[in-house]
Amino acid sequence: MATAIYNTGIQLYQAGVRLAAVMGKEKAVRWLKGRQDWRLRMQEAGVGSGPVVWIHAASLGEFEQGRPVLEAIREQFPAYKILLTFFSPSGYEVRKNYPGADYIFYLPLDTARNARDFLDMAKPALAIFIKYEFWYHFLTELHIRKIPTLLVSGIFRPGQVFFKGYGGMFRRLLQQLTHIFVQNEESLQLLEQIGLQQVSISGDTRFDRVAALLHETRTLPQVTQFAGEARLLVAGSTWPEDEQLLADWWLKNRPAGVKLIIAPHEIHESHIRSISNLFPDTITWSALSKGAVSDAGVLIIDNVGMLTTLYRYAHIAYVGGGFGKEGIHNILEPAVYGKPVLIGPEYSRYFEAVTLVALQGALVVAGAGDFTRYVQELLGQPAFYGHTAAVAGEYVAASKGATDKVLHYIQENRFLSRE
Repeated sequence: MATAIYNTGIQLYQAGVRLAAVMGKEKAVRWLKGRQDWRLRMQEAGVGSGPVVWIHAASLGEFEQGRPVLEAIREQFPAYKILLTFFSPSGYEVRKNYPGADYIFYLPLDTARNARDFLDMAKPALAIFIKYEFWYHFLTELHIRKIPTLLVSGIFRPGQVFFKGYGGMFRRLLQQLTHIFVQNEESLQLLEQIGLQQVSISGDTRFDRVAALLHETRTLPQVTQFAGEARLLVAGSTWPEDEQLLADWWLKNRPAGVKLIIAPHEIHESHIRSISNLFPDTITWSALSKGAVSDAGVLIIDNVGMLTTLYRYAHIAYVGGGFGKEGIHNILEPAVYGKPVLIGPEYSRYFEAVTLVALQGALVVAGAGDFTRYVQELLGQPAFYGHTAAVAGEYVAASKGATDKVLHYIQENRFLSRE
C-alpha cells in the first residue's frame, strides 16, 4: 500500500513538472529535457564499460558538500570512473562540465523500471548519496543487488518522516543503507532510537570543501578595480527579501567608504533588473567584465560560479535565505576566510549556523535596524571585528576531517580496489 502511494506521488510530481513546463517555467523545461533519452545518452557515453563509482547529489549545494569525497576517490582509486547524477537543474546545469567526473547526468525519475535499467547500465561498485535524497526504487534496487551504498554528511531532525508512525517504508530504506555518516550527535541518537546500528559521526564534508578554498589561486581583478579604496560587503545567495533589506540599509544608512556586491540566488534577467531598480548606482558583472567604466557603488553578479571567490574579497559577508522558507545558504564559504557573517533569522535547521551563532562568529539580523547596527560595529570597532572574524575562521579549521573518515571506511571494507 505504501509503495502504491509513493508511486502515485512520483507520477503526480512528474505531471506537475510537465504542467510547469507548459507554462514556461525554465527549471521545469530543463528538468524534463535533461531526462529525455537518458538510456541512449548513457549508452553512447559508455557508462558501465569499466568499473564505476556512482555519486548522487540533489543540487549544487550537495555536490559541493560531497565534492571532497568524490575527488578523494578519484585520486585514491584511479581505476574507477565517476558517475555523477543530479536531481535538480540548479546542480546539473552549473556542473554538467565538471572535469572531476567522467559521466554527468540527471537522475532518472524514481520508478522501478528506471532504477533497474539505470543500474543494469551503470553497474556501480559503490553508490554514495550526499546528505539526503532517499529514492525508494533506486535504494531498494541497490540493496537487492548487494551494492554497497553510503549516505555521507547526513543530518536528521525529529520532524522527518523516518521518525513518524507512518514512516515505516522510509525507515526500511535507511536500514538498507550499508553505512550512514552523520554530521552530529543528535542525528546519531535519532537513528539509534529507530534501531539503526550502521551509523557513525563523521562531521560535515563541507568543512573539507570550504577549507580547500584557502588554497585556490583564482583571482578576480575586476573586483579589486570595482572596490578601489572602499571596503566591500559581499552579499551572497540573496533572495528578494534580502535584497530589500540591503536596499533599505544602502539608501538610508550606507557608511562612507563601503561598496556592495550582490550575488543573487536567481540570475534570470528580470531578477537582475529588479535588483538594479532597488539601487540608484549599480553595474553588472557582465558590463564590468566587458570594460565598462563606472563609479557605481553596487556590483550585481549576473552569472554563477564566482561566489566562493568573491567572499575572499569581502570585509563583511552577508549570506542570504534567512528571511524565507528556503533558509540560509552556505555560511561556511565566507567563514573559512575569517570574515564576519551576517544572516537572517531562519537558520535553526542548519547545525553549522546554530553553532557559529552561539560562538559569535555569525550575527543574526532580524531587520534593517540590526543590519545597520552590526555593520557599524564591525566597521567601527576593530576588536569586535577581529574577534568575530577569528571565531568564524577557527570554527571551520577545527571542523575538518569528515572526508578522511569516509575514505577510511571505504578502504577498510575493501569496497574498491586500487589496482
